[in-house]
Amino acid sequence: MSRERELTFTSAGFRLAGTLLLPDDAPLAAVALLLPGSGPLDRDGNVRRLPLAVSRDLAVALAEAGTASFRYDRRGAGASTGEFLRTGFHDNVDDAAAAVRALAEVPELAGRPVFLVGHSEGALTAVALAARGTPTAGLVLLAATGRRGDAALRWQARRLLPTLPAPVRALLRLTRTDLVAKVARSHDRLRASGGDVTRIGGRRYNARWFREFLDYDPRPDLARVDAPILAVTGAKDLQADPDDLDLIANAAGGPVETHRLPDVTHVLRRQPGRPALSAYRREVREPVDPAVTALVRDWMARRVGATG
Repeated sequence: MSRERELTFTSAGFRLAGTLLLPDDAPLAAVALLLPGSGPLDRDGNVRRLPLAVSRDLAVALAEAGTASFRYDRRGAGASTGEFLRTGFHDNVDDAAAAVRALAEVPELAGRPVFLVGHSEGALTAVALAARGTPTAGLVLLAATGRRGDAALRWQARRLLPTLPAPVRALLRLTRTDLVAKVARSHDRLRASGGDVTRIGGRRYNARWFREFLDYDPRPDLARVDAPILAVTGAKDLQADPDDLDLIANAAGGPVETHRLPDVTHVLRRQPGRPALSAYRREVREPVDPAVTALVRDWMARRVGATG
């Protein structure tokens, strides 16, 4: 059993709201700050058309093991104020830092080790936050990239191309469209933009976030982090290269444990057969794969035991 509590905090003048989940049936061992992936995600890790529920599922699994957790709505999502389209990558790191400060004010959590648990972009947020000197008992990086943002997105384009529907691939061939080159040109336009928001092809983009993310390389920050790291990526991830686990391990300043999970995708579910983004809607009907939650739970338990 566990109990939920609404917790709000302020960052850059915005009011951010989230859920503190406290275990009832087990001694409180630690607390995890859950950091979501990209997009206007709510505290559970859901976006309007795709209920990923990554943060919610992790929170429930951790509570069963005696670990409290805090997850919050991003700016402009859920009950949080602000505007997502004007929020930069480093703003997200600032918000995470404010969340850590808010947790320090919760009496029940006093003296408990704090872990940073991030999925996708949230993993990079955890790395950047720890590199600032934020005290942490350890980092959990789920489906993380280990290279600069622009290189990671070009890898995505190359990886996604063979998984596109046959008619789309035929159209690209017919129009002689180089998908990777097209993505690179979009990056150039985003870098050249001056405002927080810009339009490309009639669609509004968070240009500020893209400019910061494209140039962010986690490796220098990883080198500044001496806290232990658990890095987990699925072998069928189409958005983060599983080989980046080696980049993360080689760059980190502290001990790293890595796991490449067979058949697991970017949304941390299992997908038999050929991986495809179109299968995400079917996958998310199931909870985060137990292999993922077990790795996170057990690794954190060992870290808490190691620190007494």
